[in-house]
Amino acid sequence: MMMFCFTSIRSFPKLWKNNPYLGGGPGHSYNSLFLKDYYGIRNQQKLFSLKTASPQNTKAVSLLAAKARYRRKGDEGSNKVSSEFPHLFAAGAAKKRSQMNPQSKDHALPPERNIIQLPTKPLNSEQWDKLKEDFKGKADFENWIISQMIRQSSSVDVAKSLLAWVATKNNGIVSYNLLVKYLYLCVFHKQTSEVFDVYEIMKARYKSLESGGSTLLIRGLIHSDRWREALLLLEDMKKVMTPSIKNYNDCIQGALLHQDVNIAWNLYQELLGHNLIPMMETLKAFFDFGKDIKDDQYSNKLLDILLYLRNNKLYPGESFAHSIKTWFESVPGEQWKGQFTTIQKSGQCLGCGKTIESIHLSPEEYEFLKRKIMSDVIDGGDQYKKTTPQELTRFQNFVKYCPPFDIVLDGLNVAKMFPKARESQVKSRYTTIFSLDGSDWKLSDYAHDRILCKVLLMKRRPKEEM
Repeated sequence: MMMFCFTSIRSFPKLWKNNPYLGGGPGHSYNSLFLKDYYGIRNQQKLFSLKTASPQNTKAVSLLAAKARYRRKGDEGSNKVSSEFPHLFAAGAAKKRSQMNPQSKDHALPPERNIIQLPTKPLNSEQWDKLKEDFKGKADFENWIISQMIRQSSSVDVAKSLLAWVATKNNGIVSYNLLVKYLYLCVFHKQTSEVFDVYEIMKARYKSLESGGSTLLIRGLIHSDRWREALLLLEDMKKVMTPSIKNYNDCIQGALLHQDVNIAWNLYQELLGHNLIPMMETLKAFFDFGKDIKDDQYSNKLLDILLYLRNNKLYPGESFAHSIKTWFESVPGEQWKGQFTTIQKSGQCLGCGKTIESIHLSPEEYEFLKRKIMSDVIDGGDQYKKTTPQELTRFQNFVKYCPPFDIVLDGLNVAKMFPKARESQVKSRYTTIFSLDGSDWKLSDYAHDRILCKVLLMKRRPKEEM
């Protein structure tokens, strides 16, 4: 885990005004940001199912079995077949079948794979016709060849010659699937003029686009002068679905690229309103744009982003951390200095010497949490749904005057987990908990449909009795 801290003559009190641990004063202040990289491994699984087919014609099956048992005596070189032929999946059945049918070995060879070399330059119609003749796959040639081009990031000109050949064979019509895959190559190679052409074809031919095509068009348009059309595509997507974080990221970066800050912030707030977690690239774009900008309102919004990261335990990567550091050091009129550092096990920063925020609750925070649980969870706003006012009062007094418990059992849920279990089986589960090491245990047992609280002070039993 990496970390960097900032020291400054002036402070941003917004970052720690409600935080007793940071202890930042108006004269000299410190702030720390964590960096963490996550690496995910995607596991793919293939599932197979085996379905047995039941015979529909009993007479036909009997006839086939009789033929299998009958062999002509005059056949030379033929093997005798026992009437007790082993089951299809019996041990050794496969070996016997291979001996009886040696020609079946030819069928065990793997199917011939396509050895077509992708063209490296545009082809004419005759060359594409020849390439299609050499194709031995079962898939559609046009879709297969353009999928291979995407995998190998082929030239846009080669893919364009493929679409021209397809259009010639189909009276000028190219399927939607081929257009989208060609669009992917155009966006990948940042061929903006080709993106415009595909966009015009799609607008003329289709009344609406699916999300994949819209996503590619948004990404292809944001870097051009027609970037506002990407916002129109985003609005069309909102009519039928919630756009993805990538869609918002592209539009926000396009707005910042073209100096339209208000649209970028509006899209960011809209993204949060959908309870979507913004991409780190999106947040980094805001900090990169804010470099050397003297705007208190913009600076406060960037501090809100830092608070969002802190409150949601989101950790920027190294590139994003450099952008944050650069922004702090570039704020006009401020004297921030950032450096990368490490944190000792004690929580002390080696850069500034301060102790970072603790994860342990203070007595005030604990009391606040206890009150929230009592009011929002135990009470819930309607006491008669779960209990009665008198019973709730007894429970509150019980929690208030009883010492902390070592073990808390939810007796009702334990019983519901094993509705058919005998009483002795349930007691054995309690006995397992009681066998933990320790001299005395304070146990609180919440049971049945009312809040029943029993405090049991138990002596540890010897292991021989367990």
